Amino acid sequence: MTAMPHEPITQAGDVLLEGFLALDTPEGFRAELIEGEIVVTPPPDGDHENYINKIVKQIIRRSRTDMDFSGNKGLTLRPVTGSTRNHVIPDCTLAPAELSVFEGADPWMPCDGVAMVLEVTSTRPQADREAKRRAYAQGAIPLYLLVDREASALTLFTDPERGDYRERHTVPFGKPLALPEPFGFDLETADFL
Repeated sequence: MTAMPHEPITQAGDVLLEGFLALDTPEGFRAELIEGEIVVTPPPDGDHENYINKIVKQIIRRSRTDMDFSGNKGLTLRPVTGSTRNHVIPDCTLAPAELSVFEGADPWMPCDGVAMVLEVTSTRPQADREAKRRAYAQGAIPLYLLVDREASALTLFTDPERGDYRERHTVPFGKPLALPEPFGFDLETADFL
């Protein structure tokens, strides 16, 4: 097995990663390796997908930069010191179209060039709020947008540094949320209620 650059090699980490990559999940389920834990989630419900649809439509129509998006794209993210590299599948991954980051990408691609990831809470909301947030920050993904269905709110995490985001802005459903460049528009959430 070839090590990723700057990834600490441990026998336990190698076994965990090999076991994770060999998983055969049931159809529609997805498996992720987050902070040393294998997380398997069932297919999302329709409301979960509806939030993603509403956001992606606005991004395509209103962004100042032409964006490519992928639903459920596997990303490899820098590890926490001494842990196995995170393998995370955001609900939606967005990158400037000019970079063509999805073209020819492996099933688990590096996060270089990704502008924003989007998660909608579902069966494991704490993972979206905490572990995934830290994983995306460690990967230096500039923007993390979380749709928290239990809280009826959206949170935009920005300015990743030292394994977490330094800034966060939360709005309740019904209020607009300013998306910075490269998006450069206010995300409308009136129809999220």
